[in-house]
Amino acid sequence: MRASQIWNATGSSWKRAILLVSLALVAAALLAACGGDESSDRVDQQQAASRTDRAESQAEQQQESRADRQATIQQQQQQAQGQEQQVEVRPVQPREAGEFRIARSEPINLDPAQITDVSSAVIAVEIFGGLLVLDRSLRIAPDLAESVPTGQLNSDGTVTYRFTIRDNARFHDGKRITAEDFKWSIERNLRPETLSPTAPDFLGDIVGASEFLRNRADEVVGVQVIDEVTLDITIKQQTPVFLYKLTYPTAFVLDRDQVEDDPERWALAPNGSGPFRLTEWQLGEGLTLERFDDYHLEPAKVRKVSVRFAGGSVEQFENDELDQAFIGLNDIERVRDPASDLNPLYVSRSELSVFYLAFNVTQPPFDDPNVRLALAHAIDKTTIVEDVLDDLLLAAHQIVPPGLVAHDADYRGLVFDPEFAQELLAESRYAGTTFIDEIRLTIPGAGATPGSVFEAIQDMWRQHLGLEIEIQQVEFATFISEVDRGLYGFFSLGWSLDYPDPHNVLDYKFHSASLGNDTQLDSEEIDSLLERARYSLDHELRTGLYQDVDRMLVEDAIWIPLYYSVAHEVVKPYVQDYEPTRMVIPHLRFVSIEE
Repeated sequence: MRASQIWNATGSSWKRAILLVSLALVAAALLAACGGDESSDRVDQQQAASRTDRAESQAEQQQESRADRQATIQQQQQQAQGQEQQVEVRPVQPREAGEFRIARSEPINLDPAQITDVSSAVIAVEIFGGLLVLDRSLRIAPDLAESVPTGQLNSDGTVTYRFTIRDNARFHDGKRITAEDFKWSIERNLRPETLSPTAPDFLGDIVGASEFLRNRADEVVGVQVIDEVTLDITIKQQTPVFLYKLTYPTAFVLDRDQVEDDPERWALAPNGSGPFRLTEWQLGEGLTLERFDDYHLEPAKVRKVSVRFAGGSVEQFENDELDQAFIGLNDIERVRDPASDLNPLYVSRSELSVFYLAFNVTQPPFDDPNVRLALAHAIDKTTIVEDVLDDLLLAAHQIVPPGLVAHDADYRGLVFDPEFAQELLAESRYAGTTFIDEIRLTIPGAGATPGSVFEAIQDMWRQHLGLEIEIQQVEFATFISEVDRGLYGFFSLGWSLDYPDPHNVLDYKFHSASLGNDTQLDSEEIDSLLERARYSLDHELRTGLYQDVDRMLVEDAIWIPLYYSVAHEVVKPYVQDYEPTRMVIPHLRFVSIEE
């Protein structure tokens, strides 16, 4: 998932994603799209089609239409709420009893079928629910289902999971949630007209999903309602990640009546099933989540969560405007000081996300590995992390982040070697051409400067390679749309994992048939390794395969991993049971306020 915010080392706060990404830079765009694999039909089609043909495929149409929806979301909000373009920010009110005040980025879209960025996902997971959920230890746990099922292997190689919906499962308006609601939601998200950028990947394992997506079937035959509370989901073959995929928003249950009554604007005030109800959304200002007292699991301990879109700084925390805040470069030294009043309130935790530079390997000069490798070897990540970022983040030498078994802590990746970088650039077939002189790095953002990290990298390329590389900033929604359409040759993103498995980043971002393959990589060798890992139940084998793929990608400089995200936060002493999450999961219901 693309992360929601780019790390700006000159800023006062770190608004975490995690794009992821999108979650993460902008979204990467954490947050950003999220992991998954394609159906065998799509793989076959992809292998038979050229890159040019694929650019005109339904997948791209989905991406373009999603961009249109993202571009109009503010207009829809204004229409729904009767607001003008100028939003008057209301003065900060004292904290109410049972209120938890936080700052996050404004969601782009709360339709679970459309979510690809962390800023949207962190709110959506509190409003909606699915059959399964990731708990705070990142284990698969039952949500609206009574239990986590064990798959039944069928004679034709398919696997069936039987889910029983909880008796007390309710939408926020009190309406009973049934197995039929889940079947309708899955099929709605897979319909071509829904234009979901994630449903083909997260739901594509289900028997009949690809046929339904292409309008070749009237239903998804792999989703069968047995009775009011019993649902069978059958997938095409065994895979260790399918149940993980059901924890992602694309698999959340929706209120059919609400969606069909107002298909364009229902997500501005959704009738969800999660621990909180969205009761107010002030454009550009904030939103309010109120406890759903009839939540099927233990109801939230706080009465409401007030989310501000602006700020999130330590200064606001110190002024008692926020109960939790993220710590940025300007404040980290002070907060780490044992003598500081803030130090006892400081918490830190690594996240399952990675920030990186990426290349579209079909565009010159980036179709030459020597160019990519030269740019990679000219970056001193140690200096960036230690001197520019004051150790706020962890230097990344591979793609899979720490915390997953496939992460190899001893692997050093591409080391900083400016002399070797110069040799590689000189050996490139583009040496001395305008392609080299006109390299541009595109990043999400709209600041006066691109930030200290990118300025430092820009200076390293200037010093070690003699290159004046332009850094172009593009507004987030436009940036994501144009990355998805393959319009940038060199760009920067962040990726926040949607579930704790390397499949979610390596398969989704680099398999040639994946919708998330924005590098346009087309490698038979990598595809073969990823497909073996995708369906293998041998944990040790999968780990080895993913480590091999990771190294191949790094050593060919398809991505240049820069750093892994770490959450640095301060939390008021009266806030109980709050802890930073390693990825996007519902967690606000566990928080309590000691009055």
